[in-house]
Amino acid sequence: MVSIVDETTAGREPDAWHLEIFEERLPLREVIRRRVFQEVAGHNARRLGEFRGLVQPTETERGFNGTRMDEHRQVDPHRQYGRAVEAFGRNYFIVLVDDRQVEDLDAQVELRTGTEITFLRLVPLVGG
Repeated sequence: MVSIVDETTAGREPDAWHLEIFEERLPLREVIRRRVFQEVAGHNARRLGEFRGLVQPTETERGFNGTRMDEHRQVDPHRQYGRAVEAFGRNYFIVLVDDRQVEDLDAQVELRTGTEITFLRLVPLVGG
């Protein structure tokens, strides 16, 4: 089990959650894929309107009321994974594994019980 923590520049989200990974080493790309697939599976099973994940669904999946959907819609895990990889490439978030930044999607990440993986969402600066 590894801990997944979401943070923003304003601070840590209140709820960490756990991701079960049996391998001792995985590329960061695969860690992100497993995280996204697990959160999408949870959302799709709960049948709630609000999606809370690493990246938000596209406009057509989100509807017109932000991330709150009037009716439950299934979120596509493959699309969400693609958006997460794109967001990582655009520096919308960084990943820290036990407080060490991993900058390459293909970098091998050492995983053991108690490893903490932090997804730090960066807020773009406004102005010039």
